[in-house]
Amino acid sequence: MKLSDCSDEEQQALTALQSRIGRTHLRHRLALEGEHEAHVFRRGTHFFHLENWFSVHALMRATLTLVGLHGRGRRNALRIQLCEQELALPSLPRSFDGYTLLHLSDLHLDVGEVFVDSLIDRVRGLDYDACVLTGDYRFRTFGPPGPAMDALERLRPHLQGPVFAVLGNHDSIRMVPRMEAMHMRVLLNESVPIERDGQVLHLAGIDDAHYFRTHGYHRAADGIPPGACAVLLSHTPEAYRHAAHCGFDLMLCGHTHGGQICLPGGYPILTDADAPRAYARGAWRFEHMLGYTSVGCGTSIVDVRLNCLPEVTRHRLRCAR
Repeated sequence: MKLSDCSDEEQQALTALQSRIGRTHLRHRLALEGEHEAHVFRRGTHFFHLENWFSVHALMRATLTLVGLHGRGRRNALRIQLCEQELALPSLPRSFDGYTLLHLSDLHLDVGEVFVDSLIDRVRGLDYDACVLTGDYRFRTFGPPGPAMDALERLRPHLQGPVFAVLGNHDSIRMVPRMEAMHMRVLLNESVPIERDGQVLHLAGIDDAHYFRTHGYHRAADGIPPGACAVLLSHTPEAYRHAAHCGFDLMLCGHTHGGQICLPGGYPILTDADAPRAYARGAWRFEHMLGYTSVGCGTSIVDVRLNCLPEVTRHRLRCAR
């Protein structure tokens, strides 16, 4: 896909975005999306990607129905839990002690209105300082982004405070202008300062590091002063090693769904991420950097969850001194 293939309205919006992220990033992302829309799947780590083999999806649904688990799994997918995390960061400015981030990941909003209603019910009335979204707003990895954006517009009034987001491997860069029109800041290898009582917490976000691989750690980190406290939003935990080496104190991510369909005890059968299994769900640490991988709000491939309930997570930041 090229910029000239977009509608006149999209071209105008994306040209404005190009001035911020650069022509190469925009051109690269659009070209990869065009290949994906044409089902030109790259070999290597993505050739046997379950999300791209659609005949497998029907087989999974049929198998779950045959063993009597499909209905239960669909009900589980609507049982969205609120998880609470306390994260101690040594370099966190004192004025941010107790600062809270509501973390939503892997929303896959166009799966159906019943799911969107459940998510709205879960987040409505929660108290927090800012909301962060770590990608995958569309159920499929291709197709028109409009239905997912329509659902996001339904959700947005129920998210309070500033909202920051990154894109995932299910998302199109064509979503960004509409998301930002909803007063969400989409971070595309960028960082923003958050000020509180004269002190600053830096929040950065990278583009998808799983399928499109258009992430840029250095661009995201270069504007952050040495020694400053910095939180990175990434769709996938696969970015963990480079994120730590770039000096981030905390990385929030998703993508894995915690396995989504797990063995009893929550042990994931598949995680679809080139990262240690210990990083597939919940809190973890790599060297000095803390991390948290959300099991996600929504579902992918099939709209069921087994032994892995969906979640939204409220992270409370604490000074570790």
